[in-house]
Parts: sequence; C-alpha cells; structure tokens
Amino acid sequence: MSKRIVIGTRGSKLALFQANLVKSLLYKHNPDLRIEIKIIKTKGDVILDSPLAKIGDKGLFTKEIEMALLTGEIDLAVHSLKDLPTRLPEGLRIGAVLEREDPRDAFVSFRHNKFSELPENAVLATSSLRRRATLLHYRPDLNIVDVRGNVDTRLRKLKENGWDGMILAAAGLRRLGLTEVIRELLSAEQFLPAVGQGALAVEIREDDSSTLSEIAPLHHEATYSAVLAERAFLRRLEGGCQIPIGAHATADGGHVILRGFVADLSGQNYFSGEQTGPAELAEEIGTRLAEQLLNQGAEAVLKELLQRGNEK
Repeated sequence: MSKRIVIGTRGSKLALFQANLVKSLLYKHNPDLRIEIKIIKTKGDVILDSPLAKIGDKGLFTKEIEMALLTGEIDLAVHSLKDLPTRLPEGLRIGAVLEREDPRDAFVSFRHNKFSELPENAVLATSSLRRRATLLHYRPDLNIVDVRGNVDTRLRKLKENGWDGMILAAAGLRRLGLTEVIRELLSAEQFLPAVGQGALAVEIREDDSSTLSEIAPLHHEATYSAVLAERAFLRRLEGGCQIPIGAHATADGGHVILRGFVADLSGQNYFSGEQTGPAELAEEIGTRLAEQLLNQGAEAVLKELLQRGNEK
C-alpha cells in the first residue's frame, strides 16, 4: 500500500506555493506517494494589526504547525527557514533544506527605479527591524513605516499610500511570479538578509525515519551548511524579530564564508564582521562571528534592546 504523507503549512499564497513545491518534488522521486496538504493558522497569521516586534517572536509563524507535527496530525511541515526558531521543540528536527532561492532583499517601487534615486526624506515601508536598521544606517534621512500582511496586501498598501518604496524578500516575489515589481536587487554584502532568507526547511519528527527517507532527495547540502552557520550566529546572539540582526553565508567547495551584523534601532550603532572556515565547522563559524561582534560592542546594544522589549 502506498505511503500517505500529510504536509502542514500556513495558508498564505506564498506558503501554499512552497508546500506544493515540496509536494511536487516528493512525487517526482516517488510517484506512488499519497500526499495531502493541511492548512494551519499561526499566531502570526491571525494578528495582523501589530508590528512583529511587539507580538513576540518565539515561533510566531511555526508554533501551531509544530504542535500538529508532534501530535501526528501532520507528517512534515514546510517553513520559510527564516521563520523557524533556532531552537526546535524536543522531538522535532530539520529533515531537509532545499536549495536556496535568491537570498537578497528587493527594492519595490511604483515611483522610483533604484534605491539610490530615492529623494531626501523618502518614505519606505517594511515590517522588519533588520531592514529598518540597515536602511537608516545608510540613509538616516529616510522615513520608515511599518507594514504587515501578505505580499499582495503589502503591494496594494504601497500603491494606495503613495509611499516611495518597500523592501521585500526577492525569493518570495520570485516564487509568486511577481518579479516585474522588483526595481532593484539589493546587494547581500551591503544589505545583509535575514538568517535563512530564501531557503525552505522541511521539519519532521526525530523518530520518523520513513518520512526522512522520502525527503532525503530534496536536501541540498551546500545550502544546509550555509544556513547552519547563519542559525548558529543568531542562536548565540539570542536574537529574533525584536533585534536588528542579519547574516548571509555561502558554502562552496566545502568552505563557508559568513557575514553578519547587529545594530540598534537607529542603525547608527552598527557592528559587522566576517568569518570563514570548513563547512563541517559551520556552526562553530557562526558562533565565532557572534562572539566577535559581541566583543566589538554589540553586547551592550542587545542588552538595551532586550530590556526595552521586556518593558513593553
């Protein structure tokens, strides 16, 4: 009898695209599978009228899906890796990481062709403190407004409000077939993306060897090494939605290059650095870069931001 697999996912257009991508890849390697997709609402999907940093960030887009995984309601979960906390619930593991899409941020605008052409005091929209801090680091004159909702909702708000532009993940726009709205892809060296941005993770139960064997062909080792370094960097800093942190790693020929930053909300106290090493030491490389930035002065910034978050 053919194996039945239930995939758990959020219900947004992008999340469903990602779940169906995994479904099609699984069918490609085993046409006899019976695969269902189950939509699960998360806290982040329900609360749309508050900035992410004010809601709290521990499993904001994953907790309910992980509960369904632990109870056996679903067999695997498909996540944007940037949404997945660096510490998973006991009994769960990342079973596969797909080859990464473009990790860069995209400048989207209906008024300007390039980020560098923005006038003084231009209005840019983003829901990310990381993007806010990076933008203000390079352009302190910018006015940053918060925006929530799925991609279609954000693009509608951009047009209706007459804002000068918006920053969105290039990977999501590509997956939704919306590349025509991208005016410019921002350099990953200058505008460091979120940890795991552009990568998809397949989460499973630790003891589910059967599902692990089914998803094994989907795994991309170079992407996995890169995101291991990024996630170790974030884990050591204990950061999330409430902290402006960015990182980007590349893994090629068994070698990992990791760049990362930590900043305050104004973007003026900005600490960045780079670490390299063999792929088998990816997590050590991430931890080492975090320690480097903490010693540069990032520790004081993190303490202040965490204290401010606890007071809210």
